[in-house]
Amino acid sequence: MSLFSPLQVGALTLPNRILMAPLTRCRAEADHVPGLLMAEYYAQRASAGLIIAEATMAMEGNSSFWMEPGIYNEAQIAGWKLVTDAVHAKGGLIVLQIWHGGRACHPLLNGGAQPVAPSAIPITGDEVHTPEGKKPYVTPRELREDELPGIVAGFRKAAENAKAAGFDGVEVHGANGYLLDEFLRDGSNQRSGPYGGSIENRARLMLEVIEAAISVWGADRVGLRISPLNSYNSMIDSDPVGLTTWLATKLNDYSLAYLHLMRADFFQAQTGDVMSAARQAFKGVIIGNMGYSADEAEAAILDGKLDAVAFGTSFLANPDLPARIAAKAELNVPNADTFYSSGPEGYTDYPAMV
Repeated sequence: MSLFSPLQVGALTLPNRILMAPLTRCRAEADHVPGLLMAEYYAQRASAGLIIAEATMAMEGNSSFWMEPGIYNEAQIAGWKLVTDAVHAKGGLIVLQIWHGGRACHPLLNGGAQPVAPSAIPITGDEVHTPEGKKPYVTPRELREDELPGIVAGFRKAAENAKAAGFDGVEVHGANGYLLDEFLRDGSNQRSGPYGGSIENRARLMLEVIEAAISVWGADRVGLRISPLNSYNSMIDSDPVGLTTWLATKLNDYSLAYLHLMRADFFQAQTGDVMSAARQAFKGVIIGNMGYSADEAEAAILDGKLDAVAFGTSFLANPDLPARIAAKAELNVPNADTFYSSGPEGYTDYPAMV
């Protein structure tokens, strides 16, 4: 199967093309520090061609999941070192997804601080988990232009900390309605000036963050994830296919390790063929994500539509997913009730094949 052929992704030689997608699991310890439970979880899945670790706070005060990990202090670096050491001991490769929650953050998770965004437009139709139960999202504060260099600097420091923690690279999180995606898409970015209006302006902050990550790692260990169609977190764009084409073309200037593309919309509110647009425009490695079966992934790779597939909930529930795919074995069914709970249940207790 093409899924089991090696793939060169920038500086990394992947043993297979069955990647683990970044999955928020809310199992960090106090102060957003990764612990031994997280190390066990990721080590169980080290047979992935590449593990893309979960969305991780690049800078303090931007929590949107309560118990998600961070990478902005020494304790977090040490905690992530437990994870990377455990994965490497099993022969795996792992990169860290660095992230800012933007308007998806909440004051109850961040010492009362109002969340920030490109424009003062709140997320609607959903609620956020907080220590006081589920609460509506609040209206964010529009970031000033003089604050944006600090955001870029925060991502640069996160990239440095990820290197200190022993990762093999970083993925910039530009998807799913978080800060960089909020700037990118015109439904959430209605500002004027150098960071609003045209696609070029809306992409400016994302590209500055990519440049910051490259300054630390080199382009061949930096990837980007985008979700041009996904309406999660009240997101929309007036021309998602055009946006994909423009951005994928622009990214050729950076020689990134890969472009990680979510192909659809969780809620099916928006449709369009962003995968073909990206493949036509982008000259590098493309990773597809969202709802691929092993057979569909295999066919897409054979047809040249993409180079690898990042599996989400199937990897969550099947720590030995590559072996199961190779054996055409039955897959464990993921338990959605434990996706964001605490402890080992539904986390490290999914069985491998006998």
